[in-house]
Amino acid sequence: MVLPAVPLAAGDISLPAIIHDAGEKAGWRFIDFFTATIRNPNTREAYFRAVWRFFDWCNVQGVTELRTVRPMIVAGYVEAMLAGGMSRPTVKQHLAAIRKLFDWLTTGGILDVNPAASVQSPKHIVRQGKTPVLDAAQTRKLLDSIPINTLAGLRDRALLGVMVYTFGRVGAVVAMQVEDYYQNGKRWCFRLHEKGGKEHMVPAHHNAEEYVDAWLKAAKIRNELKTPLFRSINRYREVTENGMDRRDVLAMTKRRAKHAGLPYTTCCHTFRATGITAYLENGGELEHARAIAAHESSQTTRLYDRAGDKVTLDEIERIRI
Repeated sequence: MVLPAVPLAAGDISLPAIIHDAGEKAGWRFIDFFTATIRNPNTREAYFRAVWRFFDWCNVQGVTELRTVRPMIVAGYVEAMLAGGMSRPTVKQHLAAIRKLFDWLTTGGILDVNPAASVQSPKHIVRQGKTPVLDAAQTRKLLDSIPINTLAGLRDRALLGVMVYTFGRVGAVVAMQVEDYYQNGKRWCFRLHEKGGKEHMVPAHHNAEEYVDAWLKAAKIRNELKTPLFRSINRYREVTENGMDRRDVLAMTKRRAKHAGLPYTTCCHTFRATGITAYLENGGELEHARAIAAHESSQTTRLYDRAGDKVTLDEIERIRI
């Protein structure tokens, strides 16, 4: 049986032995799962490594035939991951990958039942987000500390401003083209391409509008509609045709935060959480924040709200011992 390797972000990886030995139909069904049902290459790779790790564990346990995998085997693997020190969120992700693969094999007639369907995930309840958040004064200090007498400074201020004022994910912001900053009636708007292929429109805050206008004017790219909005700058301090990526933005964020005397923990996601927190602290409604952030659920948005995290020294001093 000759089957193509599964294309992953890090390269092609061949079939696990337990799948290969189950026959050509099982092999093709396995490949179809990763190539046809998972569009995101990072998710594809994470799921593939999760199921590969499971099948390796099965082999060590003497489970070498696909049809002999039972719920107790999958449950035993979950306990082994937890006992090995793997975090509960990671275990949940691994179990989700295993469950979805077996469900695909079951609906394809390879297995009679999904052995992972009845296995319980470890409980992991998140009531508070962990993303570092800046307060309004810190955010203003950061934006004002960026020198705007250079192209890099104008670009960085505009990029951080868009992330703060749109609650945009860094991936969506760096993916913007010039045409994604456009006029709608009397207002300017940002078009963000979010996860799952969703397009999301956010009206431009007047500060973000000012920052982006200054960047476009200095970079002289306002009419290059089909090109990246935020571009790299070469060693000659010239704007290139190449868009920035997440690593570029993270390095820039760390550098700008350090210069402004802000915590080293400041990262790209900080600005999404910072914008949401500032909005809610100023009387914004949670449901509107959810819409701006393009979250499916307001419960997700609530994790970004740090307004209730602040415990004052006066409250601590009430502990009189």
